[in-house]
Amino acid sequence: MHMQATIERLVDLTDRAGNQFFNVSAEEALAAVGSGDPARVRAIDGQFALVHKDGRTVRMARSLGRPLRYFIAKRQEGPCLIVAERIDAIHNFLREEGLAGQFHPSYTRMVPAHHVVEIALLGCPDPNPTYTRFFTPGRNRLPADLDAIGAAYIGALSEECRRWLDSFDSAEPIGVLFSGGIDSGSVFLVLYHLLLSRGESPARLKAFTLSVDGVGADAEQARRFLAELKLDLFLETIEVPAAELDFAQAIRVLEDYKPLDVQAAAVGLALCRGIRARYPDWRHLVDGDGGDENLKDYPIEENPELTIRSVLNNLMLYQEGWGVHAMKHSLTYSGGQSRGHVRSYAPGRSCGFHGFSPYTMPNVIEVAEGIPFIELTEWDHHRLYALKGEIVRRGVAAVTGLTMPTFEKRRFQHGAALPETFSARFPADPTVYRQAFAEMYA
Repeated sequence: MHMQATIERLVDLTDRAGNQFFNVSAEEALAAVGSGDPARVRAIDGQFALVHKDGRTVRMARSLGRPLRYFIAKRQEGPCLIVAERIDAIHNFLREEGLAGQFHPSYTRMVPAHHVVEIALLGCPDPNPTYTRFFTPGRNRLPADLDAIGAAYIGALSEECRRWLDSFDSAEPIGVLFSGGIDSGSVFLVLYHLLLSRGESPARLKAFTLSVDGVGADAEQARRFLAELKLDLFLETIEVPAAELDFAQAIRVLEDYKPLDVQAAAVGLALCRGIRARYPDWRHLVDGDGGDENLKDYPIEENPELTIRSVLNNLMLYQEGWGVHAMKHSLTYSGGQSRGHVRSYAPGRSCGFHGFSPYTMPNVIEVAEGIPFIELTEWDHHRLYALKGEIVRRGVAAVTGLTMPTFEKRRFQHGAALPETFSARFPADPTVYRQAFAEMYA
């Protein structure tokens, strides 16, 4: 008969000040997670990573906007559960406790977004945690009317941005990580409209765009976007040398090795460092990450594991991957944007910013999952790819009255530098990224 030991020690290394709650207090949010009731956790509006211990039961939950990891350490006095945002925080704690010999980065576990993770007993043997989904958006609920869909989608985005603006001082400046693309462009215009409608000065708003070696397609696209709306006075270009695009450094900040995420993190890190150097006291940054996932706007042809049927038939595939019970689900990283959002979160966090990604909010995702994609596309890739621009453009017009310019889709990392610069700074071989990550704890 196996003897099982209860959790003797919980070490919570998370930064509770990094949580953002728009409709409840921090205490109420923590109590909701502690209850294990998925409806109460779903009712939390904000970006959060929470851990609650009640006797021998530990419950953890997070939104897409914040990472949350845990590790079980064995001690003579009994098992210890360490919870943190980062792998290196767990490693540093174990080293200080003389327990570093138990550590390997693959032994850490990521709490998957949109689930309450419950651990009841720890010891010999360690039981598997249980996963209870707290966010299950209804699918195909909206009419096949692009105007109605756009108004609902951008309306939900606007409401989350409004609540975010209510959460801090109206004198504080706001920076949008801006490329002039559909997602960052719509976030900028919604915030601009909200500030005007609230009677607040839009001068507190800036659109920060990265330019590597003084060139890059995004800088020109950003200028054109804002110039068309006579809003180009809000544009601020951050120029950095190509040497600032350091993939190995990005891997250390990101704590992951997937090439596309590393590249995005490297570009984001260069932009955030440039902003911080120019504005030592700036706090709030907002981005458009999550927009592609919501409207399923990734080239299916580039991923041999995907078909248009798998993309359109699976709930939140791009946000969560194949799901917590799937063979392909990574315990160390989870899947989809639940894994990949660290590419946006970690660079800003490492530079001392408080980031906000309104497209990752469940209330916005819920509208997106209600879109009847199959009816609108009839399983056609090109119709799917064209859908996002139409929905967002119409929605921005409905909510703000502004006509948003739209341009051809381009990844964030590809627009910051010339193609030859990008190729010189980022290896094409994925194993190089894996090796750089492995060397961190060699």
